[in-house]
Amino acid sequence: MLFYTVMKPLVQVALRIFFRRMEVRHRERLNLPGPLLFAGNHPNTLMDPLLTAIACRQPVAFLAKSTFFINPVVRAIMQSGNSIPIYRAQDAGAGGPATPEQRAAQNEATFGRCYDYLGRGGTIMIFPEGTSVSERRLRPLKTGAARIALGAEARHGFKLGLRVVPIATNYFDPARFRSDVLLNVAPPIVVADYAAAYAQDPDEAADQLTDAIRVALERRLVVSKDAADDAFVQQIERTFGDHLNPDDDPTTLYDNFQLSRTLLQALAWAEQTFPERLTLARAQLNTYLADLHRHHLTDQALDDQQRGSVAGLLNLVLGVPVWLYGVLNNYLPYILPSLIAKRATKEVEFVAPIMLVVGMLTFPLAYTLQIAAVHHFTQDWRWTLLYALSLPLSGFYALSYWNTLAARLRRLRAARLFRRAPAEGQELLRQRAALVAQLEEAREAYLAR
Repeated sequence: MLFYTVMKPLVQVALRIFFRRMEVRHRERLNLPGPLLFAGNHPNTLMDPLLTAIACRQPVAFLAKSTFFINPVVRAIMQSGNSIPIYRAQDAGAGGPATPEQRAAQNEATFGRCYDYLGRGGTIMIFPEGTSVSERRLRPLKTGAARIALGAEARHGFKLGLRVVPIATNYFDPARFRSDVLLNVAPPIVVADYAAAYAQDPDEAADQLTDAIRVALERRLVVSKDAADDAFVQQIERTFGDHLNPDDDPTTLYDNFQLSRTLLQALAWAEQTFPERLTLARAQLNTYLADLHRHHLTDQALDDQQRGSVAGLLNLVLGVPVWLYGVLNNYLPYILPSLIAKRATKEVEFVAPIMLVVGMLTFPLAYTLQIAAVHHFTQDWRWTLLYALSLPLSGFYALSYWNTLAARLRRLRAARLFRRAPAEGQELLRQRAALVAQLEEAREAYLAR
């Protein structure tokens, strides 16, 4: 239980730094009286269980693939986090049981541990997809979660009171630092409701419960048909999101989630209704984005080219020393996690967890060395304390300053384009107006279908 006594507070801080916004919809469902079985989608490896763990008051045991338990160091970490190994067929020969019989015996022992844990009123999390892939899709669910839930209830004559809580995790940019994540928690599924079906056919009851979990997750996830559709919709979101969602509520991520779902549903409808127009719109969007890229602009910069004030410019000028101080003191621990993650893996779903873990090492280590050096040279605890407090504050300021500066530079480039080549600037505006008009027309047709 080391994770919950020592590591959980550290992970909470690390995740709140890594993500710009973390929102849990219906958080109360995560803190219901046990026993509970959490069943979630699995797009971002280590991030998925960590996000759930810090959102719950009670300790959560996690089912994790057995290959994590091969290395003794990793095994110690996993066990301290209350993890239970599950033995998958695809892991045979990778340190797991070599034969189906051995694997079945190991999994029976795992199921037994789960029954005992749930029988004591505990909470377990499992990812029924069985693998982690960074896609806005829900892969076919395996029946393991349902079998564990039904087996635990059957052991107690279906009077245990176990509930399955589906947790849909929606990342808005899973591999990017300071992105957003929404945990969309479904109503609990009462496992005892499947008692009659289990008495008739346990396998059929497991299929029914698995299907109920799948439906609950699909209703609360952004689910794309394929990578091409998802890329197209994300381009629309990032380019025209403000136009399509003018009444966006800044206090919640749920509006963004609804926009993504609506766009994907509308895209599927448009592919059936007017595929030729859709093909033309894809080509026009690609042309527009390519023209923006050629001029090093964004769609937002076209809107904001006239924005900006003398006060804003003055703040940027006066902020240079603080920005430089923040960069000098934070750049190395900030950039190392990204460099290491990119060298360590090409798989998107592993980038963010590696960055998080490495960042939890680089920042404390760098800050400790820097604070020790300042104290060595000043021999004054007041200066040392002031310097220590300045490190994270200046780091966040430097990041915010850079984003503000980048936006202003894009606005200046846009204004310069309209001064030096007004025809090209007007052509960009014409392309955008045509695309926005098509999107509005398609939205009205979709809503009136």
